[in-house]
Amino acid sequence: MKLVKTFPRAAVMGVAFMTAGFLSATASAQDISPSHLEAAKKVAAATKVLEPFDDILPILAEQTRTAFIQADPTRAEEIIEVTQNVALQLAAKRSELNDQVYQLWAAGFTEAELNQLAEFYNTELGQKLTNTIPQITATSVGAAREWQDKISTEMVTLVQEELAKGNTAQ
Repeated sequence: MKLVKTFPRAAVMGVAFMTAGFLSATASAQDISPSHLEAAKKVAAATKVLEPFDDILPILAEQTRTAFIQADPTRAEEIIEVTQNVALQLAAKRSELNDQVYQLWAAGFTEAELNQLAEFYNTELGQKLTNTIPQITATSVGAAREWQDKISTEMVTLVQEELAKGNTAQ
């Protein structure tokens, strides 16, 4: 359930990461100083941007376990144990994802901007924004879908009416 609840935040942040990457495509790990990267880490922590990714490994482990058990149900206990052990081994690789996220933030913002963002997101208003964005995003996506359906129906109706009149664009 946590993944469903935090998916809108992940989607928004994913778009932000892509945008940041495009805005600063020339930035590389060599261009980012340790203090710049540290500022990016502070923003990532303050915005809780990494939280939606906490469920990736457990979900992958569950999917893997299920697939292997379906393929060979007689080895279910062994599969469960092996999958759990492998998941625990792979948990150490989570830092790779975190590092990529920090790099994206650092590539998209200057060190000074990141420090300003971290300062803001650590305020009461910044934390309110961080905690409210997923709800607003989910509601906005729902509103956009409703609007799209309404406009789509209206467009089809209007085109049908115009075509029935014989007034097609030529």
